[in-house]
Amino acid sequence: QVQLAESGGGLVQAGGSLRLSCAASGGSFSPDNMGWYRQAPGKQRELVATITRPGITNYEDSVKGRFTISRDNAKNTVHLQMNSLKPEDTAVYYCNARVLIWGVYRDYWGQGTQVTVSS
Repeated sequence: QVQLAESGGGLVQAGGSLRLSCAASGGSFSPDNMGWYRQAPGKQRELVATITRPGITNYEDSVKGRFTISRDNAKNTVHLQMNSLKPEDTAVYYCNARVLIWGVYRDYWGQGTQVTVSS
């Protein structure tokens, strides 16, 4: 069973920065894709950024140029550096890990970390 532990959320003023981190543990399988999703009040969960094991990244349009996703495969960790934060970035951010287990991809989620950006 893969477990994800997130850290780094908090309250920041518009224009500020935060860095989210997520560590995967448990099981004997290394995640293929890892990523960050977010869910604002009254909205559906949406993709923020993903990164493959070789390092190919994908970003939601509104965060391109402001957020950077990175990972350390040796430590099974993924990070999200968030710069130039805007009030509309306020949401609960969830870490995701996609693991190939016996030929089937399984998604694992962290508990979520709150990011609040004040105007």
